[in-house]
Amino acid sequence: MGQAKTFTPEELQIVLSYVSGRRFALRNRMLILMSFWSGMRVGEIASLRVEDVIDGKGLIRAEIRLDASQTKGKHARTVFLPVKLREELQGYADLCSFRDRRQPFFMTAGGKPFSANVLTQHFFWLYRKAGIDGASSHSGRRSFITNLAGKGIGVRVLASLAGHRSIAVTQKYIDVNDDMKRNAVELI
Repeated sequence: MGQAKTFTPEELQIVLSYVSGRRFALRNRMLILMSFWSGMRVGEIASLRVEDVIDGKGLIRAEIRLDASQTKGKHARTVFLPVKLREELQGYADLCSFRDRRQPFFMTAGGKPFSANVLTQHFFWLYRKAGIDGASSHSGRRSFITNLAGKGIGVRVLASLAGHRSIAVTQKYIDVNDDMKRNAVELI
């Protein structure tokens, strides 16, 4: 299988519209937005605990500190959350009745923690049922990196945001599209 599909803004809206009419609509919206707006890996999203996301006052943190056990490369990292994501997550958190700050932030329909594999499959089926071909659990992360690259964010910053230790890895994530090329030539 090739690289995960990079979504257009319209495709992201199609998926968000699809999940809005299904069971667990708000949870699924938050899972998708975490992927697209924070660039987190599916395993990192699955590993999130309430205390990772919500501070002692009940507010969504601006930065999520992942410990080494929560990351692919076993290197602790910080994930920066944009204001629009924090606002969405706050609404979700306010509706959830978290009993234990150590419990998973996202739970399956059966009330269990998502494993990385189960969440990978969950994303795959959400995208497929929404009619987005070629999408996978990595699509949000790849779209996050590509969208920021298209807005002129340098590859070093992108690598740091993605938790990559090599900018060569980050460069493989960037999907060049016609809009990026049009904008580039206008800088001349």
